[in-house]
Amino acid sequence: MTEAAVIRSDVPGSFARAVFHERHPRLVDDVLAALPYGARQRAELERLLAESTAGVLEPLPEDAPDHAEWLAWGEGLWGRPWGAAPFLWAESYFHRRLLEATGYFGTGVWRGIDPYGPLKAAELAGAAVDGFGAGPQELLASALWGNRADLGFRITAGEGPRAGTDALVADDSAAFWSALERGRGGRVCVVADNAGPELLPDLALIDHLLEHGLAAEVALFVKPQPYFVSDATMADVLAALGRLEATAAGRRLRRAVEDGTLAVRTDPFFCAPLPYEAMPAGLRAEFAGAALTVLKGDLNYRRLVGDRHWPPTTPFAATTAHFPSPVAALRTLKSDVLVGVDAATLDRLDAAGTPWRTSGRHALVQVDGAADRR
Repeated sequence: MTEAAVIRSDVPGSFARAVFHERHPRLVDDVLAALPYGARQRAELERLLAESTAGVLEPLPEDAPDHAEWLAWGEGLWGRPWGAAPFLWAESYFHRRLLEATGYFGTGVWRGIDPYGPLKAAELAGAAVDGFGAGPQELLASALWGNRADLGFRITAGEGPRAGTDALVADDSAAFWSALERGRGGRVCVVADNAGPELLPDLALIDHLLEHGLAAEVALFVKPQPYFVSDATMADVLAALGRLEATAAGRRLRRAVEDGTLAVRTDPFFCAPLPYEAMPAGLRAEFAGAALTVLKGDLNYRRLVGDRHWPPTTPFAATTAHFPSPVAALRTLKSDVLVGVDAATLDRLDAAGTPWRTSGRHALVQVDGAADRR
């Protein structure tokens, strides 16, 4: 299959350019309002904004713990404008540099402090702990539309109306449940996206899989450190479990963590600026044994299919053949990349004249259940 052009942020009027020139400045304002950072950190954040919008890419400091990795990942990019880098790479590097600017990896008192922590906590405190639906399809829908709970996206997009099933641009829900039935009693991997209001229905779905025998065990993968604003870490899983502790599902989930049937896992790769095709052998082996891997959200989708200008009718399976297990994507549309949509749906949505690919008001459930990977 011929690969499509990589998405970059140097195209005037593009969604990717708006992320750097509109979303990121507002994000920095929110971070500075949330925590009392000092003058040095504020200056570093302002320098990051200036560099990422009008400057050139500079490597991490030599004493950064992942200096060598990023130096290799950015080979051929250092000293060039940020817009010359692939959008996925540049956006990832921006969030890594934000951690550097706030002292997350430093030796002072701000070491290990999540710059998005207060934003996440406020979202979780206001989230309902029920209403996810009792039936399988309702649980799936809650997990799918929970993906709209993305603080980075909502900085510029606003809430908007909650979309319904008619807003699905691709719906492989039946294939999703069929893949789980075929692998009944096996291991399911869930790669989380956002914390708080998205993680709660994700956990409710995991509880259903365990309670009804669709999975004997679930591996929930989270980020090893703060990443794209509201991305879930282990601290966010613990906070979500605490929010659910008064519910029967919350009590079952806690026992599942304690006995290992729900294992929370991570890997440095989840904060790398690379597609899943480049995942390390150890992580590939973990996914390879799964009856199904469920990837949540927009960023995981971009990394799965490749952050490229694919023709939208490109079959989903044509872009996921590299993945080592049957795989499902649950995603609300918040960026340009898209595959697996039929021509009639495209014509209907394009005729409306709205930015439907990036508004968060449409979603998809896509499944590649290829049995030869099991």
